[in-house]
Amino acid sequence: MDRSAAFVSWLSAHPRWVALVLGLLAATGFPPLAFWLVSLLAIGAFVWLIQAAPSVRSAFILGWIFGVGHFTLANNWIATAFTYQAQMPAALGWAAVPLLSLYLAIYPALACALTSRLARGLSFVSAGFVFAGLWVLTEWLRSWVFTGYAWDPLGLILLGPFSRPGLAALLPWTGTYALSGLAVIFGVMLAALLREQRLVLAGAALALLTTGMYWPAPPARQGALAFTLIQPDTRQEDLDNPALYEDQFQNIAHLSRPDQAVAHRVVLWPESGVPDYLRDGYPQRYYDQMTAAGNPDFARRRIGHTIGKGALLLTGAVDLEIKNGRAYGARNAVTAIRSDGRIVAGYDKAHLVPYGEYLPLRWLLAPLGASRLVAGAIDFIPGPGPRTLDLGQWGKAGIQICYEITFAGQVVDQRHRPDYIFNPSNDGWFGAWGPPQHLGQARMRAIEEGLPILRSTTTGISAVVDADGVVRQHIALHRAARIDGFIPPAKPPTWFAQLGNLLSLGWAFLLIAGSLVATWWRRR
Repeated sequence: MDRSAAFVSWLSAHPRWVALVLGLLAATGFPPLAFWLVSLLAIGAFVWLIQAAPSVRSAFILGWIFGVGHFTLANNWIATAFTYQAQMPAALGWAAVPLLSLYLAIYPALACALTSRLARGLSFVSAGFVFAGLWVLTEWLRSWVFTGYAWDPLGLILLGPFSRPGLAALLPWTGTYALSGLAVIFGVMLAALLREQRLVLAGAALALLTTGMYWPAPPARQGALAFTLIQPDTRQEDLDNPALYEDQFQNIAHLSRPDQAVAHRVVLWPESGVPDYLRDGYPQRYYDQMTAAGNPDFARRRIGHTIGKGALLLTGAVDLEIKNGRAYGARNAVTAIRSDGRIVAGYDKAHLVPYGEYLPLRWLLAPLGASRLVAGAIDFIPGPGPRTLDLGQWGKAGIQICYEITFAGQVVDQRHRPDYIFNPSNDGWFGAWGPPQHLGQARMRAIEEGLPILRSTTTGISAVVDADGVVRQHIALHRAARIDGFIPPAKPPTWFAQLGNLLSLGWAFLLIAGSLVATWWRRR
């Protein structure tokens, strides 16, 4: 037996190792690597592996192992977050990532088990279509079960480079989760052609996919509302240091200086944009911890002076909930402040990060030494969900703070459609892998909803994304800079904007039912 035959024999005898490696390879399609072809081929090979599984149980185990490898590599940035807190050992981050993956892997495992049950005896391609539909369903479940973890849907691998939407241009007609199903189908079709040694057709299919991934973007369109977007490059290790609060404010104020040529503009600061408590009514000791001479009115007025006449600021801030003279909770908020220092609107983050902004089962975990990653002893309280802030001459702003932008179908108040979405974030926790993945998912929301998205982050990547998902301007990681321009215009409501995730679920049903019915019909 030659070496290649021996290697194939070994692979056949060790399907669990193969599943683990394929899971790792499938994750290389995500930013920053963006090896989308490797990812598609890994998915196709994995469906082949599942179809050969001798039982539903073995298919479930293979899917679970695949998921552990897939989510461990994709979410490796989480480990970096543990290096920016002092309550728990930083090394715990390297255990937290695979532990989270043990749970997340249940979803692809369910898709595999159901595929093994429903697609028994079907052709490879038909089984692939069933698996694609089930992947859509299980990825949608992952987005809301136990408050949801929607990060890195498989469809993200089909997003093009900054200047092109790629095959993610299909999002208005599919939604994110059905686009993930389409990625499975592409992988299965490539694997089928290679398996049958139809190399010419495989090359043609690859050429079509490559053309779709790099198809030129539509021309840029300019809106009428001026903006200034700030990235202060406030490093995570300095963010919660009271001795640096004033320097941080002066830095962001300098970057926000008024543009005398613009009569009206909206100024955008990131999550954690100001250290001050901006609202009245708290016990004085809370204000004394901050930089504004213990006076929220002074803090607001100097912000108004900073942005200049005719401007409105949208900034990340923290609001407190007070009872009996003590703060019992906090809200991760966006506050809208006019140049006269008046607060005119606000938004509270709804999708909070477990273990980041609140500690689940605090009564049990806190005595064991567990803590939140975000500084502070009190948990954050969730807001009511998507809403549009009508800011008058500064437009209608939809707000999504940081992690919220990853939840497809949950970012816009459909009854009051905004002109644009503001997505302030603090990505300083996320190492080198998290920020490009975060921006990629924001681009997917822009394409789905047909709305421009403006991202202001503490350390990058800040960006102006138009309604086609094209990054028209951006500030790279670890640079202090500003972007000036006009907010790109919105498109009419897309199919997805009108139907939400029902659109993706409808495609999932068609994939599963259509494949099963077609197979039954051929066998008559």
